[in-house]
Amino acid sequence: MILSTNPLYRLEQLVGIDNINKLSTSSILVIGVGGVGGYAVEVLARSGVGNIIVADHDAVDITNINRQIIALNSTIGKNKVDVIKERVNDINPSINVTTHKLFVDEDNLSAIINDVDYVIDACDALATKLAIIKYCTDNSIPFISSMGAGNKMDPTKFNIMDIRDTSYDPLAKKIRKYVVDEGIKMSIPVVCSNEPKYSENSKPIPSNAFVPATVGILCGSYIINKIIGG
Repeated sequence: MILSTNPLYRLEQLVGIDNINKLSTSSILVIGVGGVGGYAVEVLARSGVGNIIVADHDAVDITNINRQIIALNSTIGKNKVDVIKERVNDINPSINVTTHKLFVDEDNLSAIINDVDYVIDACDALATKLAIIKYCTDNSIPFISSMGAGNKMDPTKFNIMDIRDTSYDPLAKKIRKYVVDEGIKMSIPVVCSNEPKYSENSKPIPSNAFVPATVGILCGSYIINKIIGG
């Protein structure tokens, strides 16, 4: 039985047409579209976000297949931003996808963050994360940052919290210090786990399929709920 020809029918039943319209007119920047960012984009696309901007300098590698939604044998060697755009438009051709194939840093961030409503930081680089925090807090742009998704095995340990409440995460520790040193008073929302490091292996950082996916979904859900006022 066909209930509707509207792909967002079930979401509309849940949140209402007014919120669907809010989603369709929102612009969200996702920085990093790998293990975490790819799933965050998936959430945005399947929720009807009308404008998605993605930034990543990397290409799909065979070692990405264990955890990245865009990593397939058929996409190895392709630019991640191109692959994610094709996927998003296959989900919903009406979504406007803007791609930036670059490594985001404090010098080019302002050029890609203009006119966005929300930012998801799903990158790995500490300097980039700090630049995003500074720019977003200085310009009152709502955002969320993912902390370490590697070397963890329990996805249920991840929660959305303020950076000041994080523990057992070396990346979060460095960001906490930055926030204190810079005198930032406002909340810094992050997705972080309180699970201790699972393995002593560190190069490259070990990973699995389910933890980065969980982090990305939490990032996407946070932004969706912000848009609809949840």
